[in-house]
Amino acid sequence: MSVVNVFAVAAELPAAWKSQVLGQVGTACMKVLRMDELPVEEEAHGAAEALLVLDGRLELVVDGESMTVGPGELFLVPAGARHSVGAGSRGTLVIVEVPEKVPEEVAAELV
Repeated sequence: MSVVNVFAVAAELPAAWKSQVLGQVGTACMKVLRMDELPVEEEAHGAAEALLVLDGRLELVVDGESMTVGPGELFLVPAGARHSVGAGSRGTLVIVEVPEKVPEEVAAELV
């Protein structure tokens, strides 16, 4: 087990909105990414996901409702909720989600 500097991992990412897996807890996956002011198209997932803004801000639209999530704030997106990211989102974002397909090594641990 080792300490992970989330900001350092985010800074080394080759592009914004391309996440890096930090680790897994059970079937939940923790990822970090950089936001770069550009919007991201609407999507929905079969499971809820947690969005934690470490720095900057996340301009989020969930089921048609706009909100700003700031540093140190967490938003839980319900399963099936349509959500998108608006222009102006910037900073470092941690996402906790249950992937649609559980990696084989994690599935083996659950047996």
